[in-house]
Amino acid sequence: MSPNPEESSRGRTADRASGRYDVTPLSDDDVYLFNEGSHFRLYEKMGAQILNQPGQAGVYFAVWAPDAARVSVIGDFNGWDKATHPLRVRGNSGIWEGLIADISKGAVYKYHIESRHNAYQAAKADPFAFYSEIAPKTASVVWDLEYAWRDQAWMETRGRHNAPEAPMAIYEVHLGSWMRVPEEGNRPLTYRELAPKLSEYVRQMGFTHVEFMPVMEHPFYGSWGYQNLGYFAPTSRYGPPQDFMYLIDYLHRHGIGVILDWVPSHFPTDEHGIGFFDGTHLFEHADPRKGIHPDWNSFIFNYGRNEVQSFLISSSLFWLDKYHVDGFRVDAVASMLYLDYSRRAGEWIPNQYGGRENMEAIALLQRFNEEVHRAYPQALTIAEESTAWPMVSRPVYLGGLGFDMKWDMGWMHDTLEYMAKDPVHRTYHHNKLNFRMLYAFTENYILPLSHDEVVHGKGSLLSKLPGDGWQKFANLRLLFGYMYAQPGKKLLFMGGEFGQGDEWNHDRSLEWHLVDYPLQAGLKHWVADLNSLYRREAALHELDFKPDGFRWIDCNDALQSTLSLIRRGYSEEDLLIVVCNFTPVPRHNYRVGAPRGGVWREILNSDARDYAGSGQGSLGGVEAAPVPFHGLPYSLNLTLPPLSAVFFKREEVGP
Repeated sequence: MSPNPEESSRGRTADRASGRYDVTPLSDDDVYLFNEGSHFRLYEKMGAQILNQPGQAGVYFAVWAPDAARVSVIGDFNGWDKATHPLRVRGNSGIWEGLIADISKGAVYKYHIESRHNAYQAAKADPFAFYSEIAPKTASVVWDLEYAWRDQAWMETRGRHNAPEAPMAIYEVHLGSWMRVPEEGNRPLTYRELAPKLSEYVRQMGFTHVEFMPVMEHPFYGSWGYQNLGYFAPTSRYGPPQDFMYLIDYLHRHGIGVILDWVPSHFPTDEHGIGFFDGTHLFEHADPRKGIHPDWNSFIFNYGRNEVQSFLISSSLFWLDKYHVDGFRVDAVASMLYLDYSRRAGEWIPNQYGGRENMEAIALLQRFNEEVHRAYPQALTIAEESTAWPMVSRPVYLGGLGFDMKWDMGWMHDTLEYMAKDPVHRTYHHNKLNFRMLYAFTENYILPLSHDEVVHGKGSLLSKLPGDGWQKFANLRLLFGYMYAQPGKKLLFMGGEFGQGDEWNHDRSLEWHLVDYPLQAGLKHWVADLNSLYRREAALHELDFKPDGFRWIDCNDALQSTLSLIRRGYSEEDLLIVVCNFTPVPRHNYRVGAPRGGVWREILNSDARDYAGSGQGSLGGVEAAPVPFHGLPYSLNLTLPPLSAVFFKREEVGP
């Protein structure tokens, strides 16, 4: 059972709103729950805790190293001398602890660890550090998490923004390359510099949330944060912890949710990190068939170890408690679920039942989701899971993994493969567009066009598409229009919204100079209007996860490469018709069925001149004729512009 956050640490008084608290050394209950695998707020007890009680001034250190013979704190305050500040072991818990009275916030330190069983010695960064030196330096920094939050209004209402029926258009951001300062050596913006610029841009574009690629401290910048070691520390590359809090606070105060990438699937082998921490494979599996990730040559957590469970789940609650984040996108879930992931025969160990499912990882993910939702019912958990594992986004009590949502990788692959075809060949691949609806409501899906699709030689979204310059942009507008017409929440990686030409490069800023060109400006305008429509029209978001909210009108017109569909909200009056033409040939007198009579107004057309289109369409709207078609009682006679997505809404009839 999870410890009550207000009772698990005896002698502590807490004020979570301000981030201030008084710390006493680990109680026996803390130690017991940690070893049991049920202490989920270790960040309040382990690591370097600044004491401010009478008679206990200084910094209290606690680190888990059960196979160590000696552990000491070394740092700039003692000349990095391992003999000056030794720690003492706490019974049989494996925890080493001690108070250093003459240091304070800002002290730089590591743990010097000597193993019991071999000649192993190492200087290790603190697994629970709140702050680290700026890379390439690797030491930890004593720090507090005091911050005066001003986002109360958001925190009280965020349940509405994160609800299944709410619109959710996520802007995925890599902090180091969204925008840079060329006048100052091409340096990235700091957290505080990002706050007003990113907030204003996201609001202008109409996105509801941002998703930050991993901000947890990572030694290698080129890993984009996915090889992280600082499970309790935002990277110092862009400023101290309070500056990252300021960024989240600022976004919240401007109505924007914040989702963090969280990586419990693996961690890097850097010598100062948590791998081989006390001379043994403490956090990771010892057997490389379970402990080494073949794709990234990184360590895999030993999910069955109680203390590792406490560590990882504490990490997730830490970001919710101390940084007010609104949820997590959990990276590489598929690699956690399967013991044979990316392994050949003989390179993996079956589970106790002889199967390939990683039972310990499954239990960890389920417990993570239960604990997050117990502590923060309004927080989101999102799985990047690329296989057909069932019930990823279904509750644990029903046998699911317990996530709120899952990325629809199948939709992404099928759609991009289709869109890359020359339109003349698309007729032969029409099933790539309509196949999704066979499984669309088996999970709560997010449709992702993420960073993974614009790296490693894949090119930008724009460069994947066929045709001349105008046709490429028309195709990209069509891709986004089709994406927003489909059931499911939306995610778009930065740069895609204005048609970045080059593949994403983490060492450079986005190509912001392009946004003043007509085609790029038109695309950017289109995405902003799509987001506005998506947020405004209940039909496009209320029933994203329910089949009642979707109906094909015609999904089989492969010959003309068109699709037509109906979206609806809870109210039967909230109806939209969307028609997509995936060829550069205008379709005149194109008839589609309609559920109601009256005038159906053209409320959004990707070929409008405002978006650098050709300006074709149905003259703003069309009256439904009482001619049954496609199994519906009425029909519309439309002009479909080339390479277009067009949205129609029935006008309300006055009294």
